[in-house]
Amino acid sequence: MRVITGKAKGRKLVTVEGTETVRPTLDSVKEAMFSTIQFDIEGANVLDLFAGSGQLGIEAISRGAKKAVFVDSSSESIKVIRQNVSWVRFDEYSEIVQKPFAAFLKTTSDTFDIAFLDPPYRLGLLSKALPLLEPKMSERGIIICEHENECALPKKLGRFETARVLHHRGLDISIYRIPVNEEEET
Repeated sequence: MRVITGKAKGRKLVTVEGTETVRPTLDSVKEAMFSTIQFDIEGANVLDLFAGSGQLGIEAISRGAKKAVFVDSSSESIKVIRQNVSWVRFDEYSEIVQKPFAAFLKTTSDTFDIAFLDPPYRLGLLSKALPLLEPKMSERGIIICEHENECALPKKLGRFETARVLHHRGLDISIYRIPVNEEEET
């Protein structure tokens, strides 16, 4: 697992060992995710929820995000995130929070431009997290969910709608955005 591009390009990251709930995002999947949002990352406030190793937030900072908040309930994951953030020298752009996702989303006053959600599969965590996350997103917000193919996510989520679903080797990446009102564009 490595940082694909940007300030920390090529840096190898460590992952949590010996657990079935942490499944690092493959480089090819990460590249597909970031290709769809490449023009939205610069200066963004990013949330890496269910952060695991922190690789998605780190990739976002490497590509120009202003700040990433890494949230995970596992002390082992938090330890690995701290190690990875320090290794790529992104400490000043990072906030690392050990807390269950619902407690974090209910108590944070932060607003996010981009949110990555990659929870353990088959536990129904996305359906619980998305309604709590939606009000924490900015007007330019993008929500990116990595999930198993069988996971049926809603097409609409408050102000957000599914903008795109990427299919990749047994998993899907659902991307939510606030629809652009065509009258406002003209």
